[in-house]
Amino acid sequence: MTAFPHPDRLLPADPATRAVARELYEAVAGLPILSPHGHVDAGILLRDEPYAGPVELLVRPDHYVLRLLHAQGIPLEELGVPVLDGAAQVGWPDAGTPRNVWRLLCRHWPVFRGTVMRLWLEHELADLFGIREPLGEETADDTYDLIASRLAEPGMRPRALYRHFGLEVLATTDSPLDDLAAHRALRDDPSWDGRVVPTFRPDALADPGHVRDWGKLVERLGAVSGISTASYSGYIAALESRREAFRALGATATDHGHWTADAVGLSDWEASRLYDRLRSGRRDQGDEAAFASHMLMEMARMSADDGLVMQLHPGVDRGHDTPSLVRFGPDMGADFPVPTAFTSALASLLGRFGSHPAFRLVAFTVDETTFSRELAPMASYYPALWLGAPWWFLDAPDSMNRFWSAVTETAGFSKSAGFVDDTRAYCSVPARHDLARRAHCSFLARLVVEHRLDGQDALDLAADFAYHLPKSVFRL
Repeated sequence: MTAFPHPDRLLPADPATRAVARELYEAVAGLPILSPHGHVDAGILLRDEPYAGPVELLVRPDHYVLRLLHAQGIPLEELGVPVLDGAAQVGWPDAGTPRNVWRLLCRHWPVFRGTVMRLWLEHELADLFGIREPLGEETADDTYDLIASRLAEPGMRPRALYRHFGLEVLATTDSPLDDLAAHRALRDDPSWDGRVVPTFRPDALADPGHVRDWGKLVERLGAVSGISTASYSGYIAALESRREAFRALGATATDHGHWTADAVGLSDWEASRLYDRLRSGRRDQGDEAAFASHMLMEMARMSADDGLVMQLHPGVDRGHDTPSLVRFGPDMGADFPVPTAFTSALASLLGRFGSHPAFRLVAFTVDETTFSRELAPMASYYPALWLGAPWWFLDAPDSMNRFWSAVTETAGFSKSAGFVDDTRAYCSVPARHDLARRAHCSFLARLVVEHRLDGQDALDLAADFAYHLPKSVFRL
């Protein structure tokens, strides 16, 4: 069996093109990592405690891995996912224990062949633990013990890994209801020299159809902000106050994952009446969608006012497996893409803010049909619109190549926001960035050998994608 990872992985098969790609990659491989969109918990860097074991580091935080194992018929309980109601785990007596979860991963290692998850895991295993041969059931206990012993070393704690990974900025994703205590403590810690910034994610408050008990969350917003949310004007003021609190701790962006990209503003009178109906529970059909649409416009208005970059990634059916959602909660992998419209949905928003000098919108999609039909043409016209990186189901080599092929001929490379890793699995951050840099350099190399770019242009574009564009677009 061939040891991994291959030094030329993802580089073109043609020797001449591969040589160009290798030169480009070597020029950017060592650039610092900017992670402007992700879901790592700031608390792990504050506490800086050793990881409990291989599963807690590599499996449970990564719903990409969980979903593929679950697709093989393994119950989530047996993967160690805790149930919300506290019910007993199923299966044999030690089902769900870390060692058994690791054995399941090793037993099912072949199902990861050809997937981007395999590439990420191979990078992590080799870089952090020196494991360079495929996992297998017969070596499961040995690799588990090896990783567990390494995790006890000081160099494997979260802050040491931050430096090892070459991170320059790590953005988290946080609710307006979060007191941001971990961010505040990191900022004030004289022993910490990294940069971890929050990102304002108001979906549960701005979209009444997003969660149950929306009214109670709005009341909590009032308590956290110190501003009464009994009225619509108070609710808006409370959200603006929380945005300012995020900005004070280094936030540069917001994050919005609504069902659609529809953004149509209401008058203050209309919004106030709709808000009162929603709070009272006397909502009519369509009220939730109308309010969510209005609040996307309001969030754009707030971003134009305070300069926070607005990220929009609609078009995902979250919690598609309703029984598992009820039993385990969200973010277990049962989320799927749906068709998404942007041109008509964003017409009012971009008509109002698309040329505003302080406004910036980064649009992500998991609907590939919109790449060249909608997003690229709009980004090639509106100064405020930027193209988010291929995201979620599309942050894989071939998908990324389809994205660049579809958008760059219309919008150019300059309207890309670079790469975002969008991960909860801390140790996958450098693996995902390395893969994206290799794929991008391979794409650029093809343009060089076809004489569509010269070498210096390609070097500049490789560095832009890896570092300069995310730093500029996300105002880092």
